Amino acid sequence: MIQYDQLIDQLIDLAIEEDIATGDVTTNSIIPAHSRAVAEMKMKADGVISGLSVARRVYERFEKDIVWHPLVQDGDRVKKGDIILRIEASYRCLLLGERLSLNILQRMSGIATETAKYVRELDGSHTRLLDTRKTAPGLRVLDKMAVKDGGATNHRMGLYDMAMIKDNHIKVAGGITNAVRAVRANVPDGIKIEVETTNLEEVREALSVKADIIMLDNMANDEMAEAVRIIAGQAQTEASGNMNIPRLKEVAATGVDFISVGALTHSVTALDISMNIKNN
Repeated sequence: MIQYDQLIDQLIDLAIEEDIATGDVTTNSIIPAHSRAVAEMKMKADGVISGLSVARRVYERFEKDIVWHPLVQDGDRVKKGDIILRIEASYRCLLLGERLSLNILQRMSGIATETAKYVRELDGSHTRLLDTRKTAPGLRVLDKMAVKDGGATNHRMGLYDMAMIKDNHIKVAGGITNAVRAVRANVPDGIKIEVETTNLEEVREALSVKADIIMLDNMANDEMAEAVRIIAGQAQTEASGNMNIPRLKEVAATGVDFISVGALTHSVTALDISMNIKNN
């Protein structure tokens, strides 16, 4: 996500202001300014690692000449007890960045780990897993990076890069046809149009106005299968609504192109990672 570098830097700036502000009064009182040390980050649980690239940017805010030695890469599976990273820097730098970098790594790795569980359920099917906009406010870019590290596909980043016509839009517009026509007349070429449908009649209408993606929202599996048959590849299909791991294989068997799961990011359990500093 190179295009989001500026946003990531803004997130780091805000986190530093929140946590450090005018300085670490404890560390500055105890640790000599020029003492150096080595820190190791160690896994305390199995999972998929994500966020190393962001953690490095955190540390480089405090000290440019750190020695950064990752033993794994973002997206790698790791085991409890694995050393995933060694950092050599000033002792003060290591302490300044410890909590912020761990918070990022643990949250992102938790998302990547959960995502990987869902992705495994789709092995052998053509169906791909999508994330949603149900992310922590201000942290969406990191949440979506983590989803990608877990093996899934990113959906739209926000309201600006895809048109998503949902029930409230359809009500105001007076129907799917009117809503799609209004969007098509106002958005630039290249912006895909997705339409939320809840029954086969709405599917047919969305298909007739050439929606790019048709969302099958809260449909039963047999109804989704019929919708996929009707659409017959003329638009992409996305299954949505109360998707969980036990249901994924059955939903994928309907032939949908995508399944979107809000739980990947809205209910995050951090992956436990520790950091230990050793005198150099």
